[in-house]
Amino acid sequence: MPGKNSLFGFARMRGALRHIDGILTLSMVPLLAAGLVTINSFVSENSLFERQVVWIMFGTAAFLGASFVDWRFLKNTKVVVALFLGIIASLLLLFVAGTVTKGALSRFDVGAFFIQPSDPAKLVLIIVLAKYFSRRHIEIAHIRHIIISGVYTLLLFGLVFLQPDFGGAIIIFLVWLGMVLVSGISKKHLLAVFLIGLLSFGGLWFFVFADYQKARIRTFINPLTDIHGAGYNAYQSTVTVGSGELIGKGLGFGTQSRLRFLPEYETDFVFAAFAEEWGFVGIILVFVLFGILMWRIIRAGMRGASNFETLYAYGLATLFLAHFTIHVGMNIGILPVTGTTIPFMSYGGSHLLMEFVGLGILMGMRRYGRPAPRQALTREFVGPK
Repeated sequence: MPGKNSLFGFARMRGALRHIDGILTLSMVPLLAAGLVTINSFVSENSLFERQVVWIMFGTAAFLGASFVDWRFLKNTKVVVALFLGIIASLLLLFVAGTVTKGALSRFDVGAFFIQPSDPAKLVLIIVLAKYFSRRHIEIAHIRHIIISGVYTLLLFGLVFLQPDFGGAIIIFLVWLGMVLVSGISKKHLLAVFLIGLLSFGGLWFFVFADYQKARIRTFINPLTDIHGAGYNAYQSTVTVGSGELIGKGLGFGTQSRLRFLPEYETDFVFAAFAEEWGFVGIILVFVLFGILMWRIIRAGMRGASNFETLYAYGLATLFLAHFTIHVGMNIGILPVTGTTIPFMSYGGSHLLMEFVGLGILMGMRRYGRPAPRQALTREFVGPK
């Protein structure tokens, strides 16, 4: 009975994959396709396109593999400490065996591919903070938890910042900030920390920084004030986005990108290149797809088996949102250019693998998740009143 066997085999496969969120997966596919067509549309022979296809294949395998793992072992302190020390060691190793690219010592070259430790470092930080906050939900309002979690974050922030990779360091800070905000930590204590930071920066600005250092900071904050120098990339990006108008110039007809006015169109400015070809309509589509992705991540977090899984999901959502917001912001000229990728669209293996693995871990957590009312999750975070 071949027909029955085929149906039985399909049913078994469907049952084995039932923990994978189909809506989340389907929202990723058009984003991956948008990145591929943008990377491939400007040159006839593009090795980056071929490499990106390979990375997507690796990422898909990693996503599926991670979704079948029981990730409750991440609640083990020894495992988390080993992960944290391992990523610290890899970041330190960069200063010995890393490769300098565009002035930054941020990656290891492995043949035709390269690995950036700062990408998995973001995922490890989410796991570390989820573990830390989940064990202290009753006493979470104490200021020492801001300080201790801040120290963990500062170690990664400092090593990434020294590469120098300011964009990666900012993402690490935003992941910490997002997880602090959802963990139940006292907002008064957090505000006090930020006020101290602002006062410290004010003192440095008026009494320590030289004029040339102030000029660099002004240009970084508003690069369009120097469009022939530091602000050239940001200016060209805003022109590229605007030239797409309503429906875009069509696939392969993006003049700013084809004529090389727009630099780094396959990585840092892939959103601008896509917007030029697909216009405002394409931009809306990207925002909708990303919104669906965020909704499914947060939904999975609300159904986590414990506050560890919930915090992990919220941290992952913060990571994706930070990458998306900063990338789009710098592409339309309202945020400084920091070399930040956009999830699933920008070229690069490290960030793609990190995104696929991060979502794969979340899917693995769904295997043992449970529906839980929002009020129950709130009580689990902040404790009894």
